[in-house]
Amino acid sequence: MTYPTQPKASHFINGKYVEDTDGAVIDVIYPASGEKIAQVHSATPAVIEFALSSARQAQGAWAAMTGTERGRILRRAADIMRERNHDLSVLETYDTGKPYQETSVVDATSGADALEYFGGMAATLTGEHIQLGEDWVYTRREPLGVCVGIGAWNYPTQIASWKGAPALACGNTMVFKPSETTPLCALKVAEILHEAGAPAGVYNVIQGLGDVGAALVTDDRVDKVSLTGSVPTGRKVYAAAAAGIKHVTMELGGKSPMIVFDDADVENAVSGAILGNFYSSGQVCSNGTRVFVQKGIKEAFLTRLAERLKDAVIGDPQDPATSFGPMVSERQLGIVEGYIAKGKEEGARLVYGGARLPQDGFYIEPCVFADVTDDMTIAREEIFGPVMAVLDFDDEDEVMARANATEFGLAAGVFTRDLTRAHRVAAGFQAGTCYINTYNDAPVEAPFGGSKQSGVGRENSKAAIAHYSQLKSVYVRMGDVEAPF
Repeated sequence: MTYPTQPKASHFINGKYVEDTDGAVIDVIYPASGEKIAQVHSATPAVIEFALSSARQAQGAWAAMTGTERGRILRRAADIMRERNHDLSVLETYDTGKPYQETSVVDATSGADALEYFGGMAATLTGEHIQLGEDWVYTRREPLGVCVGIGAWNYPTQIASWKGAPALACGNTMVFKPSETTPLCALKVAEILHEAGAPAGVYNVIQGLGDVGAALVTDDRVDKVSLTGSVPTGRKVYAAAAAGIKHVTMELGGKSPMIVFDDADVENAVSGAILGNFYSSGQVCSNGTRVFVQKGIKEAFLTRLAERLKDAVIGDPQDPATSFGPMVSERQLGIVEGYIAKGKEEGARLVYGGARLPQDGFYIEPCVFADVTDDMTIAREEIFGPVMAVLDFDDEDEVMARANATEFGLAAGVFTRDLTRAHRVAAGFQAGTCYINTYNDAPVEAPFGGSKQSGVGRENSKAAIAHYSQLKSVYVRMGDVEAPF
């Protein structure tokens, strides 16, 4: 079968597609079939040099444009992205294996939302005036310079846009390296931005594995590094960036709690648990994979959950009727299978699914374990797959202590009809992104990010501006200057 997925070239630099076949070959595998659907080459030192020099050269002129001018380009790119939503969604499904039913409403659309939001904000990025008697101080909000973005494989279009939009709005330029597992979609983001009017060199995409990322992070011309990835990768990138005193944003993993109290609406709680565990086949960093259910409704919750999971349509992800797709890769499927075996071995009760499907591609059933205890591996480690751990609890104080007993702190959620308790629990969560009677909503208007080992900094919202810009203070003396001699 022939797939419409081979890009014009591996990289997009300085406003055009660029190829260097001396780079190592990276095969793009379609998760639904296991077939090779494209091939790109890892960036050579010459490609890395071209990308960074292009970004550095373009940055001054881009920053010199008014915010209104930059914003107009970002908003135009958002319009183009929305016009091409179908084709971008099909490509995202080929790249990740996620169902078209999902990619068509989440991925390119959320990327467009980010471009539109920060495009509208670009003209508002002003400083302030501080009167000090006759003297005064004014501040200038200035770009950082060249930003490096390193993406994860679960949301390639969205992540490329979430990092690019605030960076460009502030007057920075960007070199973005997508995951080697999903290298196709970011090229389209770069192409659309250039088509919308972003000058050559403003947004560049290069392919590669960890060595390419390391070369970018440690280059002296880079002023800011933004990573979406795992905690182990984050530690390495953070340390490398710190050596150069670079600005850093880290959006890392989690083992987030979702608490369901006895008074919760069971149907809504089950919906939240499905969204927080099985959307994108469980490959979402903020997923609420530790589902604490109060004992009074535990069996009702598990029964309804199992009934709802039978309605999952597992199949061809390009079919709009399909609601659950394959894992992104053979490797990730193997990791998930290992955790399911560990859950059984340590005594968790398998309530639903967990079997690999006898078909082409990297398919596995949604999996639910009950009677999970806090010390089990599946309750402590991030699995990044469709494995839900259901834990019992008696009262609020007990469950809050257990929910927070983790090195992670990305997200947390609570389901209850008691709004006083809901806000009290949300305030008590040690997590950066929290939900009440819902889970995994991520509008661009709201800050997104974690605490503890789950990251530093925030993406989206006006909070992101602080992470892609810096303040300069200018003191103006209106009278004579006094000196001691």
